[in-house]
Amino acid sequence: MHAKSRVRAIIVAAGVLVGSIAALPSPSVAAAAPGTVVISQVYGGGGNSGATFSNDYVELFNRSGAPVSLDGWSVQYTSATGTGNFAANKADLAGTLAPGQYHLVQLAAGSTPSGALPQPDSVGSINMSGTAGKVALVRSAEGLACNGSSAPCSDAQLAQLADLVGYGGANFFEGSAAPALTNATGGLRKSGGCADTDDNGADFETAAPAPRNGATTPAPCGADPSPTPTPTPTPTPTPTESCDTPSTHPISQVQGSGETSPVAGQNVRVEGIVTGSFQGSGGLGGFYLQAARPDADPATSEGLFVFSSSPVKAGDRVLVSGKVIEYNGLTEISPATAVNVCGTGAIRPAKVDLPLRKDGVTFERYEGMLVTFDDDLAVSETYNLARYGEITLAEDERLWQPTDRKGVDTEKDARRKILLDDGSAAQNPPTLPYHTKGSNTVRIGDEVRDLTGVLTYGFDVYRVQPTQPVVFRAENPRPAQPAKVGGDVRVASLNTLNWFTTLGSRGATTAAERDRQLAKLVANITTLNPAVAGLMEVERNDDVALNALVDALNAKAGAGTYKAITHPNPGTDLIQTALIYQPAKVTPVGPARSSSDPIFNRPPLVQAFAKAGRPGKTFTVLVNHFKSKGCTDADGPATGDDADQGDGQSCYNAKRVKQAKAVLALIDSLRLTNALVVGDINAYGEEDPIHTFEDAGLASLSKKYVKKEDRYSYVFDGLSGELDHVLADKGARKLVTGATIWHVNADEGRFMDYNTEYNPPYLYAPDAFRSSDHDPLLVGLRL
Repeated sequence: MHAKSRVRAIIVAAGVLVGSIAALPSPSVAAAAPGTVVISQVYGGGGNSGATFSNDYVELFNRSGAPVSLDGWSVQYTSATGTGNFAANKADLAGTLAPGQYHLVQLAAGSTPSGALPQPDSVGSINMSGTAGKVALVRSAEGLACNGSSAPCSDAQLAQLADLVGYGGANFFEGSAAPALTNATGGLRKSGGCADTDDNGADFETAAPAPRNGATTPAPCGADPSPTPTPTPTPTPTPTESCDTPSTHPISQVQGSGETSPVAGQNVRVEGIVTGSFQGSGGLGGFYLQAARPDADPATSEGLFVFSSSPVKAGDRVLVSGKVIEYNGLTEISPATAVNVCGTGAIRPAKVDLPLRKDGVTFERYEGMLVTFDDDLAVSETYNLARYGEITLAEDERLWQPTDRKGVDTEKDARRKILLDDGSAAQNPPTLPYHTKGSNTVRIGDEVRDLTGVLTYGFDVYRVQPTQPVVFRAENPRPAQPAKVGGDVRVASLNTLNWFTTLGSRGATTAAERDRQLAKLVANITTLNPAVAGLMEVERNDDVALNALVDALNAKAGAGTYKAITHPNPGTDLIQTALIYQPAKVTPVGPARSSSDPIFNRPPLVQAFAKAGRPGKTFTVLVNHFKSKGCTDADGPATGDDADQGDGQSCYNAKRVKQAKAVLALIDSLRLTNALVVGDINAYGEEDPIHTFEDAGLASLSKKYVKKEDRYSYVFDGLSGELDHVLADKGARKLVTGATIWHVNADEGRFMDYNTEYNPPYLYAPDAFRSSDHDPLLVGLRL
């Protein structure tokens, strides 16, 4: 539950009246009384080209002067004019909104990673349109079997609508539709969310998306907008509880033997020892306690989270009163109505061995308990380390993509991983909460032993909030140089992570970021020192970006050290493949060539080379960047054979196979010899596109020359694998003296890159590390 707002309030009012949508005067127009909780922002461009954020989102806001519970509510969506119902796209809500408080609902991510949202308060999978759609805030978790137009909503369904926003060309809205949106703009309710004239067109304006969450400072409206005042009953005095007031339930009974508490919704009083306090500014808003003596049932947890600001410390024996709730899957007491410190005690951590056994044992039995992992746990992902203080750990070794290599046991992998959190709700801290001994960061593959903390649950994953210092060992130290590959000509392949000279597009957003990115790319390439380098993700802008990179390389390596090859058919994408070479080492043979096959929107670049001064023996480099695995592009969602087939190869696998066949046809039609197919194939080592190449006689050089544990170039969702390849035909293989993958990028956190957003300034250095998100490959040839 890291960074989730834990602000709660006890509703003491007899009831909170929420403005409801009235009967429709026409199929497309709804009239409503001003709402208490309203939709304050909509954004559907997440992860699209030029998007500000990676995810779509809906923001909610409490306009009223009283807290409102969202338990049992939902956000629902349907297309602007289609026939689909709201029920098909639903995200459930929970929690309570204080007056003036926001609630951020993170929705689906697009295929182009961009900015991360603030920590969401709810998470759903709705995929909204970036331009036009209909969003409903529903006072029910049941999906509405209507869309307001082709399937008009009944009076009963309309009565469930707390708010409705139709934007763009939507045919169902309040008053008139809100303006159309873009990938770079969201719809924002005016006056910080307070405006509600029952007219979407009047209440909403377009602006840069600016999502707010429950941790944002509340901004109450000037007056309670409820149509009628809410009476406040006279509170009933409650007896003062003390250490003499006995418990009513053991913690194990509150937890129960299943995923939810058998006494949820009931008031209880429990006794236990505090195992970890995470209170105060930036904390989790409470503490964990655990029974001093466990019961006889191993299926029941002995620990519990208590949402309370009453000061306690580890080792306190406390009695706690309050209501039992399930908060996003975590059993807890919230809020605590009484916390009595009645002595001290000690809890011995339970030992947890990974992987968990196959007999149905899950982390649920340890939820809220103090545990120690008596294993070497390897870092498998650091994506959110600087953002939210999270690291994915796995027993014994990192996690692998199952389609990258044989023998990956996905079921076992699910039982051998755990998320390390930092016990904090702070976002973007000025320094990393963890680092490896002797370093100021943590690399994937580094290890920790005897991890001790409270095992808890939040955001759909079990996690550990540490109660003892966490020390990582450098089991995967930074390689200052790539491994030696021999030969007299070196060929490299590297993805530049959107090297753009145009600001605010796919690459840097400021001149400072562009300079930082360029410095890292130059450090990467000059250290590789290739005679030929195939590049991906270079801006397609008449070689302006490509030449800027060459100029920077020559400024460091010496005038004339590198030259660029002009692509004869750079394609239609914003990015292109590219080639640079050292004229003192190799000489281009013949013109640069490409493919006109429409299967490519980033066509390959083909160039033959000979060793400088020795024009006899040649080799040919084909630089490629195949279709990505994302399931949506400019043409819409993947369909048919290109849709995700559920085989682990994601979307557009069929297209990547066709692209591989087109490259093979190009080799044949151009009668290429000593061919090296290099680039970001967007396919892992045992996927169909790679098999297509191998079946045709090309061989993966990394499979031959790189040890299995080192054969990876990319990390996605905590899984390592090789998306980038160098494949050689029979003739080229006779020239190869070695190959390696230089792990300067994939093992480094994104917080080490050139971006200034969210990245602690002290971590940036103009070196090769995290110059991209893909590792470069290097091959030695003897000509």
